[in-house]
Amino acid sequence: MSMLGTIIAAHGRHYLADVDGAKFQCVTRGKKTNVAVGDVVHLKQTSNDQAVIEKIADRTTLIYRSDQYKSKLLAANISRLFIVVATEPGFADDLVSRALVAAEAAGIEAHLILNKTDVADLLPRARERAAVYGALGYPVHEVSARANPEHALAVLQPLLAGQSSIFIGQSGMGKSSLINLLVPDADIAVREISSALDTGKHTTTFTRLYWLPGGAAIIDSPGFQEFGLYHLSEGMLERAFVEFKPYLGGCKYYNCRHLAEPQCAVLDAVAAGKIAKHRHELYAQLLHESAQTLY
Repeated sequence: MSMLGTIIAAHGRHYLADVDGAKFQCVTRGKKTNVAVGDVVHLKQTSNDQAVIEKIADRTTLIYRSDQYKSKLLAANISRLFIVVATEPGFADDLVSRALVAAEAAGIEAHLILNKTDVADLLPRARERAAVYGALGYPVHEVSARANPEHALAVLQPLLAGQSSIFIGQSGMGKSSLINLLVPDADIAVREISSALDTGKHTTTFTRLYWLPGGAAIIDSPGFQEFGLYHLSEGMLERAFVEFKPYLGGCKYYNCRHLAEPQCAVLDAVAAGKIAKHRHELYAQLLHESAQTLY
């Protein structure tokens, strides 16, 4: 019999689906593993708690990262992406910008959460760095999950209501503290998922989805240091840098790549300080990466 479920965890080629509260271990037919957490899937039950994924329902959105050789699906059907940064340890601008570019390309609304605002001496510098993204139109929300959990909840809960959100961030930013605050039984859920997926002790290495009261969903993605975007084409890239938008179409050459061409409106904007140099450098780097793709 066919059932409809939502994928709530993925570890390698093993998936866990939620069907009206019941959990099923799932596998795909054949070797293809193009299933993401958040996917709605048609399942065929094969035993008490096992099923085969027959088909993936149409997705509204899909976010993934990729290197030269393969892509890694992060989540499907999400409406908001939250990038967790902190006052300490320092966060990588490269990673933040790449995540924002991925969100733009996928049509997902992106927000930044600046955590650990209680570290007073490092707050001004972190604020200044986060403000670069705020100036591009990405909302920045300041919280301290540990020092002021009530305030953090008051800030974040309304942003999550009615949404399907993914949280990403480098390790050390306090992302798990935030998840534990927002999802009261997160630890128990992780243990249940781990035993259901039979992943042993590596509970931090898989992406998982939690339901919040009221039906919102939060997807927690493991911390990563790399965010390759080899899958984005040149056309997608120039549009994924929001601050380029006013200048696109203003270049002398219609197929301008905004790297070294004469009379390029984007390069003029960089020179005039209207586009941050580090963002343009990342654009050039991503363009270079997309030209290396092997798949």
